[in-house]
Amino acid sequence: MSRLKKLWRLLPLLAVMTFLLTGCGDPTLSALQPKGPVASEQLFLMKLSLFIMVFVVIVVFAIYVYVLIRFRKREGDNSIPKQVEGSHVLEIIWTVVPILLLLVLAVPTVSYTFKHSTNYNKDKAAVHVKVTAHQFWWQFEYPDLGIATAQQLVVPKDKIIAFELISADVSHAFWVPSLGGKVDTNPGISNTLYLQADEIATFQGRCTELCGASHALMNFTVESKSQADFDSWVAKMKAPATVPATAQKGEELFKENCMSCHAVTANGPGVAPNLKGFADRDTLAGILEHTPEKMALWIHNPQEQKPGNKMPAFGKSAGGKLDDAQINDIVQYLQTLK
Repeated sequence: MSRLKKLWRLLPLLAVMTFLLTGCGDPTLSALQPKGPVASEQLFLMKLSLFIMVFVVIVVFAIYVYVLIRFRKREGDNSIPKQVEGSHVLEIIWTVVPILLLLVLAVPTVSYTFKHSTNYNKDKAAVHVKVTAHQFWWQFEYPDLGIATAQQLVVPKDKIIAFELISADVSHAFWVPSLGGKVDTNPGISNTLYLQADEIATFQGRCTELCGASHALMNFTVESKSQADFDSWVAKMKAPATVPATAQKGEELFKENCMSCHAVTANGPGVAPNLKGFADRDTLAGILEHTPEKMALWIHNPQEQKPGNKMPAFGKSAGGKLDDAQINDIVQYLQTLK
């Protein structure tokens, strides 16, 4: 009995902790703080369904408590309560009311479901992006603009972004909670999605389909810019890179060891992440702080940072062929890719 009392005393504390923890998290990674029309409409559906469920629970419990009190057995009363079996009024009420509640929920749900399934891939006014999911990184191609990037998607504010989503290996799922719901990326199948950002900000994206050892580390960002800044970014992506003399040794090492997989041009192969504009990205491999030290660690042995990825180790102590000085030269070169 004493154990039950102790457990009962813990329940209020657990309830308070639950409410406190629900407020934790990254505001750029929350479906409850929408930053685009798709996410806002999906949040409305969540609120509507929650309101209906809470309403039903309140009504049922209110009737339950009322019946317990109003029709409780009183002392000396041995009469049989009035029977309501076969009451047409009650049968109509508990049949019609749930149907009406389901209709209130179903009509906007079906409407928004079809709306959010609209394919904008043939709309010339939209920005078209082809998303390819890899283990464990994201490739973003802009076919109309002739550029490609990885891990950091850049989009113009207040403009529809039409996505074509595929996978290069296993099943993944593309999700930017602040902008809209997730869509699976499957090998051999092309799915579509559209999103729109209402604010100039950077939003977090995730893979939400278990896809391997580093599924939880398959992160990316979506950076929303003004139209002018987006156009400027596109122009810079297309411009040829200039390598200072101090980084030319690293460039040669990069070409000898990395160029077979990585591209540093505006639109290159998709075997590994395109590194055009790499120095301007906020993170390394989607998860690491973008510093020279972290870059050197990644090149030395990427498996320590993101297990299961397909990049080989280049550090000699990890079985590679480059010493620390050579890796630092490559890092110096990568810092010029702006």
